[in-house]
Amino acid sequence: MNRQAKGKTPRRPPPKKPPNSQKDPVGVYCRVRPLGAEDEECCIEVISSTTIQLHAPEGFKTNRNGEYKETQYSFKKVFGVSVAQMELFEYVAKPLVDDLIRGKNGLLFTYGVTGSGKTFTMTGSPGQGGLLPRSLNMIFNSIGPYQAERYVFKTDDKNGMEVQSEVDALLERQRRGNVTVPKTPSSRQKLDPEIADMIKPDEAYKADGVDEDNSYSIFVSYIEIYNNYIYDLLEETQEDAIKPKPPQSKILREDQNHNMYVAGCMEVEVKSAEEAFQVFWRGQKKRKVANTRLNRESSRSHSVFIIKMAQAPLDADGNNILQDKNQVSVSQLCLVDLAGSERTGRTGAEGTRIREAGNINQSLLNLRTCIEILRENQMCGTNRMVPYRDSKVTHLFKNYFDGEGKVRMVVCVNPKADDYEETLLVMRFAEMTQEVEVARPVDRPICGFTPGRRHRNQAFKEELSRRLEERGGPVDRDVPSVINYMVHSLPPLPSSELTDPHDDITLPRLIEALENRHRIRQKMIEDYNKAANMMKSMLQELDANLISKDNFIHEQNGKLAERDKIIQNNKAEMERLEKKNKMQEHKIDILQKTTKIYEDDKRSMQQELETREQRLHRELSEKRRMEQRLHGVVSDTQHKWEKECERRVNAMQLEMQNKLWVKDEKLKQLKAIVTESKTPGRPEPPPRQTQPKRPSREERLPAKRSASPSPLPTTTPVRPLHRRSRSAGGEKWVDHKPTSSLDLGTVLQPVIPNAIQVSAPSEKALSKCDKYVLTHQEVASDGEIKTKLIKGDVIKTRGGGQAVQFTDIETLKQELTTVPSRKRKSSEGTPASGDGTDGAWTDVETRCSMAMEMRAGSNMGPGYEHHGITKRRKP
Repeated sequence: MNRQAKGKTPRRPPPKKPPNSQKDPVGVYCRVRPLGAEDEECCIEVISSTTIQLHAPEGFKTNRNGEYKETQYSFKKVFGVSVAQMELFEYVAKPLVDDLIRGKNGLLFTYGVTGSGKTFTMTGSPGQGGLLPRSLNMIFNSIGPYQAERYVFKTDDKNGMEVQSEVDALLERQRRGNVTVPKTPSSRQKLDPEIADMIKPDEAYKADGVDEDNSYSIFVSYIEIYNNYIYDLLEETQEDAIKPKPPQSKILREDQNHNMYVAGCMEVEVKSAEEAFQVFWRGQKKRKVANTRLNRESSRSHSVFIIKMAQAPLDADGNNILQDKNQVSVSQLCLVDLAGSERTGRTGAEGTRIREAGNINQSLLNLRTCIEILRENQMCGTNRMVPYRDSKVTHLFKNYFDGEGKVRMVVCVNPKADDYEETLLVMRFAEMTQEVEVARPVDRPICGFTPGRRHRNQAFKEELSRRLEERGGPVDRDVPSVINYMVHSLPPLPSSELTDPHDDITLPRLIEALENRHRIRQKMIEDYNKAANMMKSMLQELDANLISKDNFIHEQNGKLAERDKIIQNNKAEMERLEKKNKMQEHKIDILQKTTKIYEDDKRSMQQELETREQRLHRELSEKRRMEQRLHGVVSDTQHKWEKECERRVNAMQLEMQNKLWVKDEKLKQLKAIVTESKTPGRPEPPPRQTQPKRPSREERLPAKRSASPSPLPTTTPVRPLHRRSRSAGGEKWVDHKPTSSLDLGTVLQPVIPNAIQVSAPSEKALSKCDKYVLTHQEVASDGEIKTKLIKGDVIKTRGGGQAVQFTDIETLKQELTTVPSRKRKSSEGTPASGDGTDGAWTDVETRCSMAMEMRAGSNMGPGYEHHGITKRRKP
């Protein structure tokens, strides 16, 4: 057969459900298991019935500053180490069982780290039954008298239920060879000793308000999710010792109501709590468990025990179940025992155990991610897709989070200090889960039949029994026993033994007795029919009254339905407005955050602007100070040069006066010589005394030094004179001269004896010396090169190194001075020429080094200068 090309099938629209704006948060409970040893360190303290507090164990720092941090977490209810299993069941699981009987779904799962007591909370032990056996016990205590015969309800392998007639159910029972045996004390003793007496008789619960006009049946199934594969724990496989076959994994499917179910999973119909728990224990033995360092029987898979209840109303007579599939209501309660999160480093897992732990942690991480996105969608009004399909656990129970039932979680924690970090993560997840809200399930519609049908049928049977009792009949309500009693109440038959073929007495006597019994039987049947007719007439009158009342109730229900419709419309409008309000609040939050960001940017920009304005003001004030300083320097320089010019003019005038005086003297001497040459023959007069003669300029001013240096012969080389630096002493110096220093060739040069000359300082050179000097050159304001000698002391640091502490700055400055040189005769015996040139004159330019020293605390300033004058040589 040719298969058509696979195309996209249009998705059918989901069934229309009445809007329900009422939501309930996920109920999260916390249970603290007792410590294994009394001397173990405890990190959990129960503060109140709803709050616990976590203490960081010794040696564990939770803050960066090293302080211990204590955190508190609140739950709907906190159960301490002394709380019994019965009290836990009453608060957590009993409301879910009540909802199951009323046709609503429920999900209960345990969560926690490995070894925290999840399996004990769910299953329990003999004498201390957990949530699962107590739920089964309460279910059968409530619906026991109203259970249908086996195989009246039948699964259709598509997550639905069908109803069979009594005849078909009887044939099914005969075909399968199952005969219901009432439970007796002897049958209870045949149970597995590990599950016997899980619940004490005085701890049994029973639901209130069970609908007596319905017939009930319970189906159970048990699956495990191992390495993200689903396996049926109740599936019966043929064991082959030679070549065992691995179990086949199951797949998830979606039924016509968009509910998820495990396809091909075996569902067993049970009629008592003992039978149901025995089926559970048969599957429990197949569950994957392993021995780890933290738990002797650690669950390596997530187990899901599903209790499915099918109920259908009785017909109008109250005898048989209504043969209508649409009237069958199916509800289920899922009890999930999640495997504990663990760290492979602590459990010592290897090989397969590492893979199992990785899959367990990944599935729990997917569950946490789905819860986080659900919380974000509900609180922020977003519509992010919830990744249910990333894990089989979340995919199987996605209908519960979408509003198909009530969800509750029991967080199991171990108070020992070794589990502190894992417990902290579990508490954060539980705190987040409490903020998720699930839509409240809608009540199932009420059947249109008159209520109390089973009670009326039972009343009819009791009345019939009473009439039979009045006539001496049996009180037993069982029809076969009534017939047997009626047969025995008839007159006894005479002896029918024939000893003679010609016996004419025995047979007529027997015929007469039979006829008598027939008359009595006919009379009893007439009485029975008369009583039945009377009862039917009475019931018809009651039915007529009830029908009239039902019509009135139906009218009132119609009015209520209209009012409910109006209320639902108003609720839908309110929900729409609330959603719109949430969206607006979300937008307002975004705008407020954006405004805050802009305000922070504005504040930072204003601060930056103020900083730049302050920097600009500082630069302007610095510029003004520099201008004032330069103006002062210019004025000082101008004043200095004015004085220098005045001094030079005075020196020039004095020099010219000296020259004029020298010429006058020469002229006088020449005149005297000429006069003496005109009177020949006269003896030479004795030489004149020169004491009254006018002293020369040099003699009159011996102490005053000329403004310009004395001329030196050009043939005499200038001998450089070295000025001893103040830094010279007995210490050893590091003379740091950079390679960029220029040789100025000045007359006076600083000389530092006992110095190590380096171009770059090193730790080795500094460790050998006590003093340090740095030669630094820069251009002065007048364009000349200025040399600074920066001095300091070498000191040893605490870490074994060397440091320099600067103590003194010495400034050396060079100037080129060009002045007109004084003309001197090259020899005293050379006669003066008449053209005004008295001999060979030379102009000598000497270079003079001028130094200025400035020490810390000195009163000298930049205006003080020391002029170095070269020593005058003798001609």
